[in-house]
Amino acid sequence: MALLPIRKYGDPVLRAKAKPVEIFDESLATLAEDMIETMRDAEGIGLAAPQIGQSLCLIVVDMALIEEGKEAVAYVNPVIQERYGEKYTIEEGCLSIPGITENVTREQNIRLTYQDLAGNEHEEECSDTLARVIMHEVDHLLGVFFTDHLGSMRLRMLSKKLNALQFEAQKELIEFRKLGLA
Repeated sequence: MALLPIRKYGDPVLRAKAKPVEIFDESLATLAEDMIETMRDAEGIGLAAPQIGQSLCLIVVDMALIEEGKEAVAYVNPVIQERYGEKYTIEEGCLSIPGITENVTREQNIRLTYQDLAGNEHEEECSDTLARVIMHEVDHLLGVFFTDHLGSMRLRMLSKKLNALQFEAQKELIEFRKLGLA
């Protein structure tokens, strides 16, 4: 397994719509394992493939930081079929936007379809924190950040921090290109 560099706000791969996974092989399983290791090392509970520079519909979620005994799960080609229940607001952060957290309003429940690493199809109902994490990560597959859910006034207040992250992301992208990672 390997730790992968996490792309930052401003990296173009994070705004592109991810491509569906079509090949279910050992390289996909290895990518998922590397994403889980990277996410845990960064002390996150969710990570989407675009965040490590791969434009693929793959997310990993590890609820172990919140619920003891939980295992990390890889969701391939996840699609939120339905969002329902009360909307509630809670603070969210993102490994691609370090140092910024903001209150985001989302639905309490989702109905999700996805494939596992072998390509088997699943449908799952999720609620509360798990639903929120999946919504956040699926947003990444669509090129959406949690900051896109904020009002214009709040975004203006964050603009200096976001601009600084964009500048840093551009410098990192140059380095990734030199190393053949982009």
